[in-house]
Amino acid sequence: MKKRLTFKLDILGLLLPAVLLTAWCTASYLLRVPGYILPGPRQIALGLADFMTGSSRLSPYSGQFLMHSAASIRRVMEGFLLALCFGLPLGILTGSFLKVKRVFDPLVHLIRMVPGIGWLPIAMVWFGVGHSTAVFLIALAAFFPVYLNTAIGVRQVPGKLIQASRVLGAKGWALFFYVIIPAAAASILSGMRLGLGISWAYVVLGELTGVSQGLGAVMMNARMLGDTEMIIICMIVIALLGWISDRLLVAVIRKLHPGKEVIRHE
Repeated sequence: MKKRLTFKLDILGLLLPAVLLTAWCTASYLLRVPGYILPGPRQIALGLADFMTGSSRLSPYSGQFLMHSAASIRRVMEGFLLALCFGLPLGILTGSFLKVKRVFDPLVHLIRMVPGIGWLPIAMVWFGVGHSTAVFLIALAAFFPVYLNTAIGVRQVPGKLIQASRVLGAKGWALFFYVIIPAAAASILSGMRLGLGISWAYVVLGELTGVSQGLGAVMMNARMLGDTEMIIICMIVIALLGWISDRLLVAVIRKLHPGKEVIRHE
């Protein structure tokens, strides 16, 4: 019964992509929308293959998939890891101690209201045009979901659980690592997934600053050339890389917590 339900859910998950693909084909081949506005699926598939292999030499970016993808992946990973380094400990402290919450929460929520594009000018002044600016923007954007979900998760750990653990002898760091963190794991890991997803969104913003390599840089150059096909190809690649990185994060989480449902059912 459970397998049948899972199969039905998988089919439903394919329904919307199928509808969108049908609408895309209809617009391109039946309504004949110009290719410079909306390239057809076949044109995108050929362009993507050329971007990956360089076999057809259809564009200036033929065969450069690995170079640009690797640059974007590096920036996402560096920014995301920085967000974890600051967001996790600060979230744990804020969720555990009311005085720390009163100190940090107002400032964090104030900064959170400034959109990423608002940080771009000052980031370019601080770090210049290039890799560091992109990493800063990614880290800043990913920090907030990591911090907020961690703080909420720790704050929602039942007081009775903490009291019972103290009665059994858990104190200090042992109480944090063996009681509070596992109890808040679902919320913490949800924040990590949100942060990773936002990192992929902000890598494009960071790479629009003039870096020479990266999928965002390719999109910026393609925009100036009016190359809609290459812009859509980069959008598809970013979506796929983001999805793969999310699946890898989930796999690592499940490996670290076997037998415990720390990832909600999808």
